[in-house]
Amino acid sequence: MFKKILVANRGEIALRAMRECRELGIASVAVYSDADAEALFVKHADEAISLGDPEPAGSYLNVEKILDAAKKTGTEAIYPGYGFLAENPGFVEQCENLGIEFIGPPSKSMNAAKPKHRARDLMKSKGIPVAPGSDGAIEGKADMAKAFEIANNIGYPVIVKPSGAGGGIGMKVAETKDDLAGAMEYATSLGSEAFGVPAFYLEKFIARGKHIEFQILADKKGNTVYVSDRECSVQRRYQKLIEEAPSPIMTPELRARMGGTAVEIAKILNYVNALTVEFMYSLDDNEYYFNECNTRLQVEHPLTEYLTGINLVKEQIRIAAGEDLGYTQDDIKLNGWSIECRINAEDPFMNFMPAPGKIEAYDPPGGFGVRVDGGVYSGYAIPFYYDSLMAKLLSWGRTRDEAIETMKRALKEYHIEGVKTNIPFHIVALDNESFRAGDYTTNFVDEQKISKTLRQLKKDGVFA
Repeated sequence: MFKKILVANRGEIALRAMRECRELGIASVAVYSDADAEALFVKHADEAISLGDPEPAGSYLNVEKILDAAKKTGTEAIYPGYGFLAENPGFVEQCENLGIEFIGPPSKSMNAAKPKHRARDLMKSKGIPVAPGSDGAIEGKADMAKAFEIANNIGYPVIVKPSGAGGGIGMKVAETKDDLAGAMEYATSLGSEAFGVPAFYLEKFIARGKHIEFQILADKKGNTVYVSDRECSVQRRYQKLIEEAPSPIMTPELRARMGGTAVEIAKILNYVNALTVEFMYSLDDNEYYFNECNTRLQVEHPLTEYLTGINLVKEQIRIAAGEDLGYTQDDIKLNGWSIECRINAEDPFMNFMPAPGKIEAYDPPGGFGVRVDGGVYSGYAIPFYYDSLMAKLLSWGRTRDEAIETMKRALKEYHIEGVKTNIPFHIVALDNESFRAGDYTTNFVDEQKISKTLRQLKKDGVFA
């Protein structure tokens, strides 16, 4: 086992990794920007190295600074969390060259899964179901002319996906040829400026679809299992807001089929460590299609931990250290239901505008079936440089209804002063009939007019 791990991230996932390190008897090293000098994860680390610049490019995305901190502290392994350098194969290659263990997949596996069009083409060549769309990347004026032909052949609406982006960033649905022209221009511009990859690809847009993902674990000996499924269809602009496990539409037979496909994908990638395989499930034809791979844990991974009792972060560390999984697919059992609400510093009444600022009071909920993975405290100033996520609130119940009621109670207990939060959105969404029935799709927020309902409730004085 490792003696010292550097955590190349911030916020709640950095704090989580340090807690697991402490339980495993491993020293942890935090790297932090000037904006995070008073952050909770910095206080919990055994060592802390300043990266200076609060801008991500000068701190959490600065490979040279992070590797220098690793060398200075005698770090044996680097834990990436999610975001920042977690899916940067160049960073992984440098770790490999220095003999530092990257707690994630090898660079070859990551390169096979990214950019996203490359993974799509690979899976299609191996017989994995993918939605109708373009083959290869679309880049340049000549390819764009072809894109209109592809769209006509597969039929509108189509979705334009930047090849280098993640987390739904930059994706746009085109209902017409004019829409497609604008969406392609946006994807090219955003991809080039934000990710250095101006390419994109097209897929048939699944109008009545569910976003379902599978958690994979694979050790260095090739033992590979799917741990559980999760549904992430409550989204706004392709950014997840509420997740649950299992998916309300899941059956043992469907789970075995989709999970088996996810394991097959991991083996195609020669994968090691934690992988998330995302699918789109069409309610119109009852088929699932490969969407993308995330070569890391997802924000919503605690749902799987709640259902299975498997500590995924510890598993990542153990796998990286060369330990076997120690269990087979048949050993994994699901117990109950879990829901996660992302608690963000943003104003749901003002188009979810980010709302950084100083937290004047902070009192998270508790009680049976409630888990809070957070990284903030009363008196902490939320920086405006980074993602607005403050905490992940999870509930567990023996049934889905029980998990929903526990979550509603927990949301109403959650007391935060000084910054706006999206808690009112979660309360309204959980009370929606479509959500309660489990038949919602990725268009849930718009179809159910959640924002309109929020504004009316505020007008009626339900929300201050």
